[in-house]
Amino acid sequence: MQPLLDAIATMALPTDAQRIFHGRGGRFPGCEHWSLDAYPPVFVLTSFQPVAEEDLATVGAALQSRWEAIAPGEPLNWVFQCRHEPLRLQGRAETRLMAGAVPDPHVVTEQGARFRVHVLKGQNHGLFLDMAEGRRWVRQCVAAHQAREPRGAKVLNLFAYTCAFSVVALQAGARQVVNVDMSHGAIAIGQQNHQLNGLTTGAGFLAHDIFSTWGKITRGGPYGLVIVDPPSYQKGSFVATKDYARLMRRLPDLLAPGGHALLCLNAPELGLDFLQGQMQALAPDLALVERLANPAVFADVQAERALKVLVYKAPD
Repeated sequence: MQPLLDAIATMALPTDAQRIFHGRGGRFPGCEHWSLDAYPPVFVLTSFQPVAEEDLATVGAALQSRWEAIAPGEPLNWVFQCRHEPLRLQGRAETRLMAGAVPDPHVVTEQGARFRVHVLKGQNHGLFLDMAEGRRWVRQCVAAHQAREPRGAKVLNLFAYTCAFSVVALQAGARQVVNVDMSHGAIAIGQQNHQLNGLTTGAGFLAHDIFSTWGKITRGGPYGLVIVDPPSYQKGSFVATKDYARLMRRLPDLLAPGGHALLCLNAPELGLDFLQGQMQALAPDLALVERLANPAVFADVQAERALKVLVYKAPD
């Protein structure tokens, strides 16, 4: 675990939520099961396989030593979560508070925005750190749209989860954001995120199954930006290999002339050709603009396995 310990020994004091160490990218042989995240003021260490107590003690000592150097006098707060295969397949995880405490409510920042997170329950903590560059791009895209059209862009946020994209879009000047996600709990946190950022108007929240809400979604368009960030596999609601195509077919009718679509896919087994091939077949008039780079800390030895975020543009 030396690369993990080295990352801890050299980390700066984290202010925004961020990943500190990404073993899952395969760049550190022997550490593929480890990741370390900062959700200030709490660190979250995750292992994707069972680990010995002495290994946890070693990491804990490293965190304590570095914390005393970068935040003298402040208590160290850290959580350990084990997601080894049997638990992960059941959608469960073993989570333990190892030292200190976790704020309640627990609010973190990213690029000037505030988000509520929950690191002691579940596998998803309320903010996907690998999507930081996607949120940055949305902020820039919406701001550029407002420069052209002062009324601001209308945005559709599909699989909105806790609505982080909506927060940054409204901060950048979006006129309206429609957030759709079938999880009532996630949408409720999304509404809290808007309140945390003083955003009291402009956002709509639909806690519905997207595939049974197309009429309402379509009537709200056309949109200057459509964000599609689905789970790669969620039994009973979305399976990328068969359901992504159903979304792609809708894009030409949802987008305003010159509008953009942000397509996200976090499935290691599906490469860029999966998205690009289907888009060419199902929405050929939309032009590929770019693949967004992931945050540097999320670098992967196989780029095809990493998070894929593609930008498409409708004809003017």
